[in-house]
Parts: sequence; structure tokens; C-alpha cells
Amino acid sequence: MRLDKFLKVSRLIKRRTVANEACDAGRVTVNGKAAKASCNVKPGDVIEIAFGTKSVKAEVLQIADTTKKEEAKEMFRYI
Repeated sequence: MRLDKFLKVSRLIKRRTVANEACDAGRVTVNGKAAKASCNVKPGDVIEIAFGTKSVKAEVLQIADTTKKEEAKEMFRYI
């Protein structure tokens, strides 16, 4: 699954356009490397997102094309 879509579906970032902008600005890394929005993510990958001064690190647990708000938390775990 594309990184920008995963960020949106998992609710780590609310909108796909915002996810695209974060990737373009170099604020998102996958497994320690700067990632483009088109980068493929799979279970086991570690995503790090820089939000201003703080940073969020999460491990991908599962991939789903769509999900309910309550189930979105099961797609990743914070590290």
C-alpha cells in the first residue's frame, strides 16, 4: 500500500493531501530513510513522522484498504 494512503487510512495523518505534503517536505521516514508518498509500506515497517518539534514513531502491524475509526488503531503501534 502507498505510504500516503496508509497514513490516511490508519488516521496517523487525517487527510491524504496533508500526508503527501509531509512526504514531499521530507518529514516522513520509513525504516530510517526519507520516503516519498508513493513508497510501498508493509507490516513490520517503522514509520517516523516529524510534527514541528515532536516526532511520532509507529510500526505497521497490518494493511487494510478501508477501516472504521475504532479499528484504525489496530493498523499500527507506537514505538
